[in-house]
Amino acid sequence: MLTLASKLKREEGVGAGRTSAGSNEASHRVSIRDRLLIKGTNHCPNTPPTFANLLFHCKYLLNVNLFYEGYYLGGKFQFEIEVPEAYNMVPPRVKCLTRIWHPNIAETGEICLSLLREHSIDGTGWAPTRTLKDVVWGLNSLFTDLLNFDDPLNIDAAEHHLRDKEDFRNKVQDFIKNYAR
Repeated sequence: MLTLASKLKREEGVGAGRTSAGSNEASHRVSIRDRLLIKGTNHCPNTPPTFANLLFHCKYLLNVNLFYEGYYLGGKFQFEIEVPEAYNMVPPRVKCLTRIWHPNIAETGEICLSLLREHSIDGTGWAPTRTLKDVVWGLNSLFTDLLNFDDPLNIDAAEHHLRDKEDFRNKVQDFIKNYAR
């Protein structure tokens, strides 16, 4: 498996003027995306090792434990994060791999999180100054302060919450018990 760290070390070893015979220096360059990923994950103390090790496709496991409160306490939710070649000019693509009953996550895994929008009217969307640390923070916040029933992606979940909060809580706990342990 090719990792960012090994790719950067290889480039440093090749360096300017030290290319091996027959190799093309351009093929050994590390992209801006790769450098940003290394820099970004070095500053994320709570990211699992697999997060920094893969070039542009990784999984993030969010464990909603005692630091959280609310509907999703006790759940473990897995997210797939794909970082496109044009990163940091475009946002990563994120999908929830765990079945979940959530107003801002569709049953197919799509996520409604403003910072993942490439174009945003209100200015809260993706910007080149954002990092993967912001994405991880945003995913964590979907289970606490960014839980939004007023602008849902999963309309059925939001309406369920409006109709019967206790039944909504029970359904969330059923999903956690069956899919997120």
